[in-house]
Formats: sequence, structure tokens, C-alpha cells
Amino acid sequence: MAAEVLLLSDKAMIEHDPGPGHPERPGRLAAIHERLRTSPVAGTEWRSPQPARSRPIERVHTSQYVDQLDGLRGSTVRLDADTTISPGSIPAARLAVGAAVEAVTAVVRGTARRAFALVRPPGHHAEADRPMGFCLFNNIAVAAAHARAELGCRRILILDWDVHHGNGTQHAFCNQPDVLFFSTHRFAFWPGSGDLHEIGTDAGIGFTINVPMPPGCGDAEYRAVFEDLLVPVAEAFEPEVVLVSAGFDAHVRDPLGGMLVSTAGFASLCGVVRDLADRLCEGRLALVLEGGYDYTALADSVYACVEVLAGAAYPPVSDSSHHAANLISRVRDVQQAFWLFPDAR
Repeated sequence: MAAEVLLLSDKAMIEHDPGPGHPERPGRLAAIHERLRTSPVAGTEWRSPQPARSRPIERVHTSQYVDQLDGLRGSTVRLDADTTISPGSIPAARLAVGAAVEAVTAVVRGTARRAFALVRPPGHHAEADRPMGFCLFNNIAVAAAHARAELGCRRILILDWDVHHGNGTQHAFCNQPDVLFFSTHRFAFWPGSGDLHEIGTDAGIGFTINVPMPPGCGDAEYRAVFEDLLVPVAEAFEPEVVLVSAGFDAHVRDPLGGMLVSTAGFASLCGVVRDLADRLCEGRLALVLEGGYDYTALADSVYACVEVLAGAAYPPVSDSSHHAANLISRVRDVQQAFWLFPDAR
């Protein structure tokens, strides 16, 4: 019998240690493991992933870059201002990619209804030929590329709700019409990309949708964006699988994000996406962990999302604000040449 929710993780990913004071600390994943194992969610099944081989990684990253990182295995090196590796980092990164690939494989092949790859290091900032923003390999981009190359998926929706724009994921697919990239993120904010006028290139024009949100947005604004922008676009695109870069640094407690999303708010967003996947692609939905830097907020939000993935009802959210209506209108004005939207709230 297929698992309702497959949880993919491995304690070896905790061995990636960027050093004292770094926001992307080993304790992030340890806190998630503790929360989910202390009070298991009914319908979940744990599995340790296999490390990804080079072939799937090189669908997104250059072979030179993959070789470069492999050559640093066992070392402690600062790769850029934000990204540092320790002796356990490269094995952890290979496991993180492997978990993302196994998550999408499980939901497409039907061995799990839904999946959550609980991984570190995160991935959505990593570019084809360089690390960036705590990220080594782009876990979700490799998973999407695997779904196209090995699982026969012709239309893949990637939703990125991390507070930072997923520049690496956008760049991986910006010229391709079979992957729809939809991102909500604080703007202007690090890494500086994700303006609403970034809509893709060449054959991929219209298949990149950026929703640049001002600081201080919370549950109502995010829920309105999901219902008034994400849902109609996804319904028109008709994805065969939905992948989520699930960062929790838009949480009100997060030290980096500057947003006001609550734990219940994340559960509500996950519920919207779950219902969308149920309607459009037989429930094929996989989440891949990205950011989130307050241990309690991160563990609680992941737990709430796992409950929703396992079938729990999700909480209502208050009516959207005028602030959200203006944002939705601006995005719709840019994207209306490509997508049909209902009247904004």
C-alpha cells in the first residue's frame, strides 16, 4: 500500500556545518526530526534517501561544477560570502538531491501519495555553475529535470514560497515552457532577483511568474496571492506533478525574513496546494525543504504542513487586505497576455 506521506531525510545531512553563527545551522534539521519523531503524524512513513549520482545532477549543473564540489569532499572551505562547507557537506548535499529525486519519483510512480524531502543544505539559489546563498546543488531543479527525463512528465509546476527568490530554479527553466515557475518572495530583498517583469525568455516567456511582496505581508496576503494568482494559472497549465520549494523564513518569528506568516498560515497555504494537486494531477505533490531559521517556527510549520499533507483540515485565513489586492492587480497586468485571471479581490 502506498504511503500517504513519504518523509525523506537522513541524519547525515546534519553533518553539514557552515560554522558558528551561520543561519543555516545543523540544528534546523535536528529540530524537525525531533518534532516529527516525538509526535508522529498518522499516515507518514520515513525513508533514508540514497545519495544522488552525478548524471541527474548534471541535468541542471555543469559537470565542471559537480567535479569541483566533489574535489572539496572532506574539506572546510568558504565558497562565497554566505556559503561554507565542512567535511560532511558534500555527502549531505548528495543526499539532499537524492531525497528530492526520490520524492518526485515516489509521487509520480504512486508509491506515495505525497512526499516531503526534509533536507539540508537547501538548494533553490544554486546556479548551474556556482553555489549561492547557503545552497550547493539545486535540489528541486534536479528533481524537476529528473521528472522530465526519467518519469515522462511533460508539465511540471514549481511553487517557491521561500521568503527569498529562487534565482537558481528560475534560471534553470526560464526558457522552457514545460516547467512553470511561480514564486512568492519578499522584494526588494536578497538576492535581488524576482521582479514581476521577469517572465521567462524565448519559448519560456509567460512560464515564469514572480510575485514580489513587500515586507510585513502575512497570512491574508499570501492566501490571496495563492487563490487569485496561483490557482487560476495552475488550472490553465494542468501540471502532471506539483513541486514546492518549501521555505519557512516568511514566518513571523524568523530572524531573517521580515514577514508575518503564522504556523497556521503555512498550513493553510499547504492546504491550497494540496487541494490543487488533488484536482489537477491525482494528488502528485512533493515538497522540498528550503529556508527557515527559527528552530521552533520551522519545526512547528513543517509539522503543520505534514499534517495537512496527511489529510488534516487546514485553518481558514482572514479576508485579504487592500494591500494584497494591489499586488495581485500588478502581477495580473504583467501576466494577462499569457494567462486568464478572474476578477481580483
